[in-house]
Amino acid sequence: MSDEQDKPPGDSPQPPTPPEPAAPAEPAPAAPSAPPAAAAPPEAAEPSAAPPAVPPGIKTPLSEEEKAALKAAALEKARAAAEAKKAAAEAAAGSPQAVGAVQQPADIEGRTAETSEEAKAAAKAAALEKAKAAVEAKRAAAAAGGAAAAPAAPAKPKPAHEEDPNKPVWEKDPVAPEWKDGSEDPLAKAIKEEFGDAIQSARSFAGDLTFQVRLDAIAEVAASLKHKHQFTYLVDLCGADYPKREPRFDVVYQLHSFEANRRIRLKVSTDEATPVPTVSGVWRVANWPEREVYDMFGVRFAGHPDMTRILLWEGFNGYPLRKDFPVEGIDTGSAIYPEYYEPTAGPVAGTGTGWKPAKPPEPPTPGTPPAGATKTPPQEPA
Repeated sequence: MSDEQDKPPGDSPQPPTPPEPAAPAEPAPAAPSAPPAAAAPPEAAEPSAAPPAVPPGIKTPLSEEEKAALKAAALEKARAAAEAKKAAAEAAAGSPQAVGAVQQPADIEGRTAETSEEAKAAAKAAALEKAKAAVEAKRAAAAAGGAAAAPAAPAKPKPAHEEDPNKPVWEKDPVAPEWKDGSEDPLAKAIKEEFGDAIQSARSFAGDLTFQVRLDAIAEVAASLKHKHQFTYLVDLCGADYPKREPRFDVVYQLHSFEANRRIRLKVSTDEATPVPTVSGVWRVANWPEREVYDMFGVRFAGHPDMTRILLWEGFNGYPLRKDFPVEGIDTGSAIYPEYYEPTAGPVAGTGTGWKPAKPPEPPTPGTPPAGATKTPPQEPA
């Protein structure tokens, strides 16, 4: 604008002169484009103009209208999310009735919509029915699968003892044999046929037969086994003590046949008062083993040529291999006996062979040459 227009109309005595033709045309006051608000003076600003700019970092408080608009937008967003969640739950459950009350949308105030007791009971019943249907379907599928599958083969019983076949013999675990009935063995049949009830039993252990023989028939059975079945070797003869059994003692005979390369066992049972018939007439070697059984167990043998102790002295108190013999030993009283005694004059009168050191040689008499010396003839004088 020109200077004349800026001046107030009362200051000029003369009317305003028309503008010069060469001057540029000024915009009319009623022009649609108003000058920028910043360029206008403060008194010329309109009341509806935007507030002045706020420095950065300072939050401007919202008006009531803006707060209501934001709240309405948040409620609308929550309502839309709840509707989408409900739709998804209905699609997963298959029907709106199966959807739980937790999945229902919220009301405008944000509170969860309350479900009536009838609706809750209906939802619970529907869930139970669905669970029952799932269980029935699972059972049906299992039954169909079991019927279609081939019957399983019975499990192979595990052997009592498994061993690596490639393991060396000396590393393999030993397998304990068991007692078996030996009555079907040819030797058992032959002995049983010959002696009948005198053979009380025949059992086998690790391939070796054991005959339980009646006490009075042991010598006859031993003679038959030696002369008819070639069991010519008496390996051992020993005793055994079973204090809680009657009769208490066993006498065991181990026999071997070189011709058959076989070993068998004979057993007889007796008590302390009943002697066992001796087999020293069948095998002469049985003499000392029978004396040892008597010495250790107190079992006597009828018909033995010298039924005396062989390891301990006559008069020893007790039998050391009996189970009731004290482990710590007993006072035998051996100190009261002499170091030797004459034959048949031991602690038990009339028994024992006695022991006496060799008689020392008598000293030579004067003029008697010593033993072994050569007697030289006297020399004649010259």
